[in-house]
Amino acid sequence: MKKLAAACLFALPFVLNPAFAATEQQNKMATCNKEAGDKKGEERKAFMKECLSSKPKVSEAQKTQQDKMKSCNAEAKGMKGDERKKFMSDCLKKG
Repeated sequence: MKKLAAACLFALPFVLNPAFAATEQQNKMATCNKEAGDKKGEERKAFMKECLSSKPKVSEAQKTQQDKMKSCNAEAKGMKGDERKKFMSDCLKKG
């Protein structure tokens, strides 16, 4: 019981403070607000709509990894279990 009470007391500031519970959407909103700068009226509204609906930017390293994963998955078609696991590991390690 004491452990539960201690855990609740520890978690209380995180629950009560919205800064600790910022969601991905809230972070995106803050970023878009900064990027909007001093735009006003319809211009700001259009910018915010576009900014908030856009997908997160993917870095070149992530693209490369995603492309590698797609390629390796295609090559591993039909493999199962340990054979697939080993193949995927080797394939993804290749430069």
